[in-house]
Order: sequence, then structure tokens, then C-alpha cells
Amino acid sequence: MGSGSWSTNVYDAAARYRAASGSGAFAYSDHVTGSSPRSSWAAHPSLDPKNITLRESRDSAEHPTSLAIAVLFDVTGSMRTVPQVLQTKLPELFGLLLRKGYTEHPQVMFGAVGDATCDRVPLQIGQFESDNRMDDDLGNILLEGGGGGQMSESYELALYTMARHTALDCHEKRGRRGYLFLIGDEMPYGKVKAREVWDVLGERIPQDIPITDIVAELQRTYHVHYILPAGSSYVGNTEVLGIWRKLLGQNVIELDDLDAVCETIALTVGLGEEAIDLAAGLADLADVGSAAGDSVSRALAGLDRGRDGVARGSALAVSDAPLTDGDAGPATTTRL
Repeated sequence: MGSGSWSTNVYDAAARYRAASGSGAFAYSDHVTGSSPRSSWAAHPSLDPKNITLRESRDSAEHPTSLAIAVLFDVTGSMRTVPQVLQTKLPELFGLLLRKGYTEHPQVMFGAVGDATCDRVPLQIGQFESDNRMDDDLGNILLEGGGGGQMSESYELALYTMARHTALDCHEKRGRRGYLFLIGDEMPYGKVKAREVWDVLGERIPQDIPITDIVAELQRTYHVHYILPAGSSYVGNTEVLGIWRKLLGQNVIELDDLDAVCETIALTVGLGEEAIDLAAGLADLADVGSAAGDSVSRALAGLDRGRDGVARGSALAVSDAPLTDGDAGPATTTRL
């Protein structure tokens, strides 16, 4: 996947068509949730992870130096608003990545996370795209709005899928990691459960996998970031933040304005690619007329100061229950 090029004109034309026809940006979700009982809800075929092989970010004559960027978000409870904000801000994301030269050939994947213990659709995974098909993938996401109410969701299942079922030319050909942004407000479960991998992916694995192991595996190919945005149920929660910081160190981002999520992602990529420092990125935001500068500055201040290191979690106690702060040891640091 990953052919074609992003066009704001095409994006705007699609938005005008939806407005004229009275359809929303998330027509699939609107149709499914409005016309059928919850027991029959299912992922859109383009996002269904069942029997998944690989989601690929590949080079081509059109995009000879592709860079994989994956954005997965929690669609339970209050987090259902995140994809709606992302959809309206896609032009800002691509404007910064491309026009400001943060990366020349981004390929973006969208996906969604729920809770495999109770949701009908606990995981949705799109394709890496370079053109407006990524808007289609985003619009096909089912906004289930479920969750189990225990301050945890199946983030670890999404991390497993990204670690075992994606292939990136940026890493395989050039030794450069892609970027994975997980947007949520709760904790992961302590291990990837073999029974859930079978139920959701249709794949047999011999045993459960501790989340620390799957995070370490994933970090070989991705810079992994967790974003906890304003407006979510557990914003500022020290237990949630503590667990993610022990897994990802400084790559945990608290964002006090959800409307700044695309700018935050773009500047994080710019920092990681050493195309900018934070001051230059904030100047770029001002140049494009974005009002997100103050929020992005606060969110990324720690990441900018620590560009020479990315923390990786040490061993965590593992169980079927969500991780707790007491389950984890101190993080160590290695080069970003």
C-alpha cells in the first residue's frame, strides 16, 4: 500500500459532498450503530483484523523513501471524539509533514482500540496510505463507545498486531523506525492473551506474552508514543500515566487540548526525524496559522529536552488484570 499523494483539494471536495448529501464523515459507524443491534456490529471489511497477514509501508518510484506513521486511538467512552477531531484536522497534519519538510514521503495508517473482554469490535486496523484513502479508512472506523469500565483497554493487543503484522521499508531498507501513536486514557492489560489473539486475529500463539516483551519487540521497528488528551475520562490520572511512563518513558505525552492532536503528532515526527527542534516547530505552527502552539509546547517540552534518549520499561509484573503502578520497576534510557 502507500501509492498516490495527499490532496487537500480532494479532501475538501469530499467534505463538501458529505455536507450536501447530509452524510457524516463516519458514515459506516452511523449506519451500523443506527440500524442494527449491538450483537451484530462488526468491523468494516477494510479494517477487520481477522486473519490479518501484513499491513505494509513500502517504497515505490513515487515514494522512494517512505516513512510509516501509525495512529491508533481508543474508541471507548469519552474517547469516541478523538477520530472525529483527527478527521477534521488531516489537512493540518499533512501540511506540516510535507510543506514544512518534516518527512518527504509519509505513509499513514489509522486504527482503533476497544476492550477484547467485552466489546464487539475490540480492534480495527487500516492500511498505510500516502493519499486520501487514509481519510476513507478513518471514516470506516466503527465508533463503538464500549469498554469494560475497569480503567483498562486492550492496547496490548493492538501493540502485538503492530509488532507482528506490519512491514516497513523505512526500517527494513534504511534502518529507520516508523512512528506509532497510541491515543488513549486508560491502562493496558499486563499481557497479550493467546485466547484473545485467536478470537480477534484468528491466529494461534503458544502462550501469553508479557506486555513488556511485546513493547520491546515493537520498539525495534517503531518509535512508540502514548498520548493522553484533555477531555478523556482519566486525564491526569497518575496510575495510568505511571504505567505508560514505565513502559515508554518520556514518550508519554499529556495533551491539554484535543484539537492540537494532529499538530502534536506532526511535530513529534519532525523532532524524531531531526528536521526541527521544538522552537522551529512552534514557529511553523504560527506560520500556518495554527492556534495549537501553546498546547503543543507544553505537551512536547519534555520530549524536546530529551531528544537524545527514549526510555524503555524494565520488567513489569504480569497478570490478567490491568497493570498497577506497583507492578513496574524504573525505566532505563537508550538513544532516540
